[in-house]
Amino acid sequence: MKNIFVTDLDHTFLRSDLSLSSFSKNTYNSRAKNSIMGVATARTYRKTTQFLKDIEINAPMILLDGSLVATTDKKIISTKFIDKEVADTIIDEGSKFNIYPFILALADKNLNETFLYSNICNIYQKEVLSRYAKDDNLQERKNIRAMRDNFKIVYMGEEELLKKLLTRLRAIFKNELKYILAPEAYVGCYFLTVLHKDADKAQGIKSVIEYENLSTENLTVFGDNLNDLGMFKLAKNSVAVANAHEKLKKYATYISKYTNDEDAVAHYLKELR
Repeated sequence: MKNIFVTDLDHTFLRSDLSLSSFSKNTYNSRAKNSIMGVATARTYRKTTQFLKDIEINAPMILLDGSLVATTDKKIISTKFIDKEVADTIIDEGSKFNIYPFILALADKNLNETFLYSNICNIYQKEVLSRYAKDDNLQERKNIRAMRDNFKIVYMGEEELLKKLLTRLRAIFKNELKYILAPEAYVGCYFLTVLHKDADKAQGIKSVIEYENLSTENLTVFGDNLNDLGMFKLAKNSVAVANAHEKLKKYATYISKYTNDEDAVAHYLKELR
């Protein structure tokens, strides 16, 4: 039975400048000859395929924290959407704290995505938007409203403010939604991601396992942050990179001595027999 390797991207497989070394590319692609190689990321289809254009991905990709599972040739395997009414209520609650989210939504069945943002942005959001300035799917809204099919809603800001919003959302929706509050390493703040209750990287892996008629017995996953907890609990082998969140390391079966900037995933794969 083939081994299955699924890696997170940001701060795990990708370096902090979003690049991949030749060592990482060659090692990963070499493993793809005899193994199932996949990714599980918070990133969109568009960004994932951009970053991995030189990588051999031979399994459906788990995208947007598990709210989308799709093949590299755009075949949709699974979707978990937040409907418009719920999403608009989330936006309204955030506005009471004077914060507005990014909304990642499906624009059409050809996997074109829309990135909505408010004209009222904090310094952290402005920094993120400056990095995406060349993307043609960005849409600014004066009075931001959700679309029909929303993958996820993401707030960025200070931890205490986002905790207050999280408490409010949990009081309204309880367990009808999934919430991830974690550090955001690129711009030095926290993010609060709101998802469909069944959107999770672990659930995405299960969808891939079922689609490909595989087993989790030979599954190894790689990660760094709290949105990787689900797949760490699922997999027989879970590898935390050296720069991983301390809570995630507690669930790892192996902690690498290498960081993402030192090609931690590739080193692990290279050392396997």
